[in-house]
Amino acid sequence: MIDTKQMLAKHGIRCTKQRQEIYDALAACKSHPTAEQLHQLVNDTTPGTSLATIYNTLDTLTKSGLCRRIPTPGGGARFDADMSDHLHVVTSDGRLIDVPDDLGRRVAQSLPRDVIRRIGDELGVDLGRVSIHLHAE
Repeated sequence: MIDTKQMLAKHGIRCTKQRQEIYDALAACKSHPTAEQLHQLVNDTTPGTSLATIYNTLDTLTKSGLCRRIPTPGGGARFDADMSDHLHVVTSDGRLIDVPDDLGRRVAQSLPRDVIRRIGDELGVDLGRVSIHLHAE
């Protein structure tokens, strides 16, 4: 199992104590926190970490592929360090809930691969993965 320091280095990210704490807190959190919620979690263990540091680190982690930014109703975003293919339900109050793996796989497997390939071809992009967000009313 690779530790956070090695993983950050592998992705070309300079490892600082704050980045390590932020990633570890995000990876341990299954509620898909907002930056503000992550700020509170991190400050419980590492007081003094600024909200700007949280945002900058989340931007770095997202760009490097170590977490995903998930837009929510109202313009906010939540973050997820689980980069495996899985589905989310976005609730009307902005919460994100992971769809159980077996059901998510059934949805993903039902998508016609030829249609996904054609979408990529028509847009001129290589679709490496499909991300689906179901929105609850």
